[in-house]
Amino acid sequence: MLYRRTAQVFVELADTLVAGFDVIDFLQSLAERAVEIFDVDAAGIVLADPRGTLTLVAASSEEVRLLELFQLQEEEGPCLDCYRSGVAVTCADLSADPSQWPRFSAAARELGFSAVHAFPLRLRDQVLGAIGLFNAAPRELPEDTTTVAQALADVATIGILNERTLREQQVVTEQLHFALNSRVLLEQAKGMLAERAQIDVGQAFTALRKYARDHNRTLSSVARELIDNRTGMTDLIAAAKLIT
Repeated sequence: MLYRRTAQVFVELADTLVAGFDVIDFLQSLAERAVEIFDVDAAGIVLADPRGTLTLVAASSEEVRLLELFQLQEEEGPCLDCYRSGVAVTCADLSADPSQWPRFSAAARELGFSAVHAFPLRLRDQVLGAIGLFNAAPRELPEDTTTVAQALADVATIGILNERTLREQQVVTEQLHFALNSRVLLEQAKGMLAERAQIDVGQAFTALRKYARDHNRTLSSVARELIDNRTGMTDLIAAAKLIT
């Protein structure tokens, strides 16, 4: 039963390989399905930003949401230790060693949790965050469950990294498209300025560049205004005529 339900989730993870993938919706679904798959009472997922600060991104219940937020605020708890170490952190009974996470353990018991198991979202040496599985009663997770839980976390990490790669590629593509368009504008502006100021194209480029720098502007914005024949470009043309 465990493996059949897990296989269904792995199929769902294939959706991370398509454009338009919603990582937040995916992680929320993953937290909810983890409760079902591993027969735990709640699950929460935290992810790190580029500076390494963890943020709660998914929770299967309001109680675990509050506990995860408390853990992040107090900077104490299993998910933080899991993220920092890159290895699974398990505690079958939070009352067995209250000194391990004193504030977190007290908050967990108040919110109705007595056991927690955290698994890193990792790919080789890169750790993105952690998924925490919570139980109301003290409980050890079977070895096959911990194996599957880590495997699920690993595959989820691949999905997250894939989404980030697609997003970064889109940004790079947009930047390249903008750069190419800006270059076309600049070439047009150079030719136009060279004709109006009766100078060569190289001198026109020098004049455009100097004008942009002197006025704290970008070359592309100055080129656009010149091409659009906007007012205020007469001083650029006049300055260009002085170049010899």
